Amino acid sequence: MTVKHILLGITGGIAAYKAAVLVRRLRDAGAEVRVVMTPAATAFITPLTLQALSGHPVRSRLLDPEAEAGMDHIELARWAELVLVAPASADFMARLAQGMADDLLSTLCLATSAPLTLAPAMNQGMWRNPATQANAALLQQRGVRLLGPARGDQACGENGPGRMWEPEDIAAALLPPSPKPLQDVRVLLTAGSTREAIDPVRFIGNRSSGRMGYALATALRELGAAVCLVSGPTGLAAPPGVETVSVESALQMRQAVMQRARDCEVFVASAAVADYRPVQAADAKIKKLGDELSLTLVKNPDILAEVAALADGPFTVGFAAETERVEEYAAGKLRDKGLDMIAANRVGGGKGGFESAENALLVLWPDGRRDLPMMPKPRLAGLLADIIAERYHAYRTQNADP
Repeated sequence: MTVKHILLGITGGIAAYKAAVLVRRLRDAGAEVRVVMTPAATAFITPLTLQALSGHPVRSRLLDPEAEAGMDHIELARWAELVLVAPASADFMARLAQGMADDLLSTLCLATSAPLTLAPAMNQGMWRNPATQANAALLQQRGVRLLGPARGDQACGENGPGRMWEPEDIAAALLPPSPKPLQDVRVLLTAGSTREAIDPVRFIGNRSSGRMGYALATALRELGAAVCLVSGPTGLAAPPGVETVSVESALQMRQAVMQRARDCEVFVASAAVADYRPVQAADAKIKKLGDELSLTLVKNPDILAEVAALADGPFTVGFAAETERVEEYAAGKLRDKGLDMIAANRVGGGKGGFESAENALLVLWPDGRRDLPMMPKPRLAGLLADIIAERYHAYRTQNADP
């Protein structure tokens, strides 16, 4: 069951300052949080701060006439689907182990039927004390879950066990994130342009900046994919968390892709690969000796078509950059190369395309389409990544063994 109602108890200790971040992290994970503080906790962090972060009034008094007229402490105990005490002091753990109910928080812990979790925080000597250890063991025997404490430097200047877990770690332990749409799916993606050498200082290339491919690598990584980016020359920093393989020519890109293609589940060819290359690059700089220079070019391999033709190959996504008849040419490329999906855009116009921070895409697959209007490339990449995830899962379902 996904926990939606969390009652957060805060006891007196310097770690109480972390409760502000903890409330935010729990809410970010989708929980509704109500806060109860012991009187000692209010000396370290104000109820007003936690009220602003939780969106609900903070309770701290057991016999509060105004509070009891609305949601009394028994109703609050019933509301909770999980009770978390963070930080949980040595004193609170001792009183809880003895079944005492001398303040609002301890009373709620006795009255609720919800699971109880403690995040201890105290001086390392207090944690190591046999009394605290006995109380911790007794509480665990009763089904109370303990998160921590962690080791490290303490406010008192000592070092050892007794630090409260960090808010992010507590939230992750209580509300683990749902699996992402492409969790652990292996994606191989090409980006940027290729350079086909004429001589040591000149090359044949194109205007692709690599921005879209790099943004798409980041977006796919954020959906949980394990992304390998094979990139031609760009001026861009490698996306965080993405394995990046740098190449220069189309032949180098083909080699890098084909070495990895059978190990990936999704292949996205966003690189603008040069269609032709010089038959032979000169060993030395070609001197400017005449009015004309002739180059003999040979066709480069079609990396996208080669991957799409693999038996039991990956889900394959192509790109098409066209100056005219965008949908017609893209649909032909989708059909002729046997692709699962293609993203097409117009280049050479006034907006979007190569070297631009914005772009628009027409996304096609054998039985559907999606138009993505002009927008910044990072946002566009996020929408395209969502479509790739959607179509990949549809492809997997359609091709699943009966």
